[in-house]
Amino acid sequence: MNHQQSSLLLPKPFGALLARLPAYPGSVLLVAALNAGVARQLPPDVGERLLHKRLRIHVRDACMTFDFTWSGRGFAARVPQDSADLCISASAHDFVRLAQRQEDPDTLFFSRRLSMEGDTELGLVVKNTLDALELPVLDLAQLAPRQLLARLAALRATRSSQPPPAGGFHSGAPHPGAPP
Repeated sequence: MNHQQSSLLLPKPFGALLARLPAYPGSVLLVAALNAGVARQLPPDVGERLLHKRLRIHVRDACMTFDFTWSGRGFAARVPQDSADLCISASAHDFVRLAQRQEDPDTLFFSRRLSMEGDTELGLVVKNTLDALELPVLDLAQLAPRQLLARLAALRATRSSQPPPAGGFHSGAPHPGAPP
């Protein structure tokens, strides 16, 4: 590893601190992002190939591992286990660059900054599928607290201006059969 690559890694004490965090909540957040960006676009044949496979993302320098599976309807977090059918590993910086479409997975793989362990055929299916999908580019500026709060406020305003769903409850009107 050259000096430039090592300077892009999280410091070891920070990784050691992150390693103490429980893994499952992170897996829940990851599958929420995958379901928002990938699940609806997943071709049926790829979904069949992924069905109930134990998948893992390992962020080496952060000492964090995210376990999940494809349920047929969406991705679902899994409790960490000893093994996975496919484990994809890289540094936090390299995963961010992949999500921002600033780095190609093949370049990272051949420079040994990205690795796949387990079912390599499944790994190629995942890689080729992600390359073919129209995915939003990760914009880290959108994750700044001010932008997140603005989007949440806009979402609330949109929801409050929509009429209630048919058969829904209306404020002030009791539900039929509700106790007086």
